[in-house]
Amino acid sequence: MSRAWTPDRWRTLVAHQQPDYPDPDRLDAVEQRLRRFPPLVFAGEARRLKAQLARAARGEAFVLQGGDCAESFAEFHPDTIRDTFRVLLQMAVVMSFGASCPVIKIGRMAGQFAKPRSDATETREGVTLPSYRGDIVNGIEFDAASRIPDPERLVAAYHQSAATLNLLRAFAQGGYADLHKVHKWNLAFVNDHLGSRYNDLADRLDAALRFMAAVGLTGETVPQLRETEFYTSHEALHLPYEQALTRVDSLTDTWYDCSAHFLWIGDRTRQLDGAHVDFLSGVGNPIGLKCGPSLQADELLRLLDTLDPAREPGRITLISRMGADRVATYLPPLVRAVRRAGRDVVWLCDPMHGNTHKTASGFKTRDFQRVVAEVQATFAVHASEGSQAGGVHFELTGQDVTECLGGAQAIDEHMLSDRYHTHCDPRLNAAQALELAFLIAEHLAGQREQQRAAEAS
Repeated sequence: MSRAWTPDRWRTLVAHQQPDYPDPDRLDAVEQRLRRFPPLVFAGEARRLKAQLARAARGEAFVLQGGDCAESFAEFHPDTIRDTFRVLLQMAVVMSFGASCPVIKIGRMAGQFAKPRSDATETREGVTLPSYRGDIVNGIEFDAASRIPDPERLVAAYHQSAATLNLLRAFAQGGYADLHKVHKWNLAFVNDHLGSRYNDLADRLDAALRFMAAVGLTGETVPQLRETEFYTSHEALHLPYEQALTRVDSLTDTWYDCSAHFLWIGDRTRQLDGAHVDFLSGVGNPIGLKCGPSLQADELLRLLDTLDPAREPGRITLISRMGADRVATYLPPLVRAVRRAGRDVVWLCDPMHGNTHKTASGFKTRDFQRVVAEVQATFAVHASEGSQAGGVHFELTGQDVTECLGGAQAIDEHMLSDRYHTHCDPRLNAAQALELAFLIAEHLAGQREQQRAAEAS
């Protein structure tokens, strides 16, 4: 682009996956109101996350990103926020303590309201309506009134995000994340399936904390024992909302998208000359890019040049989402191209989106074993290519849902209807998520053992 970047420059480009508002003037009025609202996050927080992601790119930390497929207005409740935060804490402790590796925690929370759709319309029993695009746009109910895009939903999404962030900050800094309470984080239905394994780890952690206290290292002297850093993220899909919350940082004179600490570009909106790429190229946040099977290596390198021309450490996170059977074919060329170009990026594995299918009864689901298989295949590719698998990206919830097949609970197709609550894509429940955390911790521990052996020899 010849014209200097501004937050509204994206409006001169093709913007995919945007809703068609019947009253543009009403949308503009809502955007003007949002521009006067306080930022949801602060530039300094985004810079702190970027510095931590730079550590992950060097192999000094591991990223855990997880949360709802699509947040909803109807399910907004403090218990829902607490339970998702809690399962992420559990997963982080399992990975960090089991593998002796710092874990960077990023929630798909406080802003994950907009969803891309394969089709602009949906047809049921001969009736065709606009597709549901997330609660920030329209309603999930299949009737004409609900499916009309409503700008006031942007304001509702902002207020729900602000309330969610307020609670998350309280949990992270107010004592809930205290490692001395690791036993209290357990959920009853998780305890039924993974209780002995988790409690054994918690017992070992308690012993380590008692030793540290004996030598004078307590929560008073080491704040990291009683509080944690927790960041928020979402797909930067709804560009009018993102622009309205983009502000200039007074310390650095740099633009930041203050709707979340970390934003990503989806597989459907990563067009090199498109509005989403242009918009995120101008903000200072760390940003992610979903990498699906259709992404070519040369295209990826051009995207990196556009999004990160200064090659800033921690700026770019690449989130591969191939499908378990396609990882070995489509991921290696991308990894090789990025390494040859000398790009220091964080590679995350999203094993959810490429492994979705519908059952005969019509439920959209994912098989736990295929999720595990994609994680394992992705780690294997990075190991063989001399690259670094820097983290994982899951759709999950702390609720006891039955949306994904398999796992320790042995959820089968007949059980899906028991507690299938998602507004869009199926999520791992807490037991499945924790089971995955143990598997990842074992991999990381083995990897570090190999590194130590190589250094010793």
